[in-house]
Amino acid sequence: MATDGVKIIDGDTANDTYWGIMDLYDSGADFDTINRAFPLMQPDYFDDFDQEIYVTSCALALWETGQMTGDKLAYVKSIIDKGACVKVWSEECDPKEGRARQKELDKFWKKISATNTKVRARKKYREITKFYFQPDDLLAFQLKDGNYRAVICTTIDQYRGQCNYIFVPTTYNAAKKPTADDLKDQEILGNRIGSGYDQQTTRDMQPGIERVWALAGCDCNFFFGVIQMAVNHKDLVNFKDRFEKVGTLKIIEELKKAASFGYEEDFEAFEEVFGDLENHIKIFKYDTYPVTTLCDV
Repeated sequence: MATDGVKIIDGDTANDTYWGIMDLYDSGADFDTINRAFPLMQPDYFDDFDQEIYVTSCALALWETGQMTGDKLAYVKSIIDKGACVKVWSEECDPKEGRARQKELDKFWKKISATNTKVRARKKYREITKFYFQPDDLLAFQLKDGNYRAVICTTIDQYRGQCNYIFVPTTYNAAKKPTADDLKDQEILGNRIGSGYDQQTTRDMQPGIERVWALAGCDCNFFFGVIQMAVNHKDLVNFKDRFEKVGTLKIIEELKKAASFGYEEDFEAFEEVFGDLENHIKIFKYDTYPVTTLCDV
């Protein structure tokens, strides 16, 4: 099942649909464009379960943006009346889950059947233009033991008003403040990511993956990703001075894919991770990869 819960917006399909529509709406796209990208009716692409998830999440977005019509409403009702999700949750999970989904559908139908008198306005999200650091900055920081550690700021992501700096950990640990040259004999935290494609397709989808495959010394077929530590702009303001740019180090763009992603809210989180990095790597089953393999050096 492509969902995590019984609510209308739960799980990947529902979130991708609802927020896909809202992102287009907020960006100023006209409704013809939105409807082409997310047509309410596309039964050929879904089984009954996933079709209900898609249609209901799509319908919620249409209602909130004032685009619900009588014919669309009738189609939504025909999908809901199939009872696909209620049946699956009742039979494959727990009857309570089925009843919970039915309750959500009943509330949902009552909501979208009524005229929306407060159509959601298009949102304009504030974009940060003055950054504390830049992509490819090599940042050093000192812990309580007096030694320096280092992370690479690989990217800065801005989405729906959120601005996150993506830091990738390295294994550097020494009393000397590092330079980019000092990192050449160090490693970066990452992991293999399973590929369901043939080897050539995997190669086409992630150019440069051969550099990582070569380390294994075998006929490989997997994707690769780095360990990502994200810090929000509004949180980083409180401890940005703990980091110092000591150079630049560029991870090959196609190898910046995330293998693991987490949010850090304060410097104490970095103290916890880097204070005993070996144990952290062991607990979370991370691997380490040479800087010279992953970076343009």
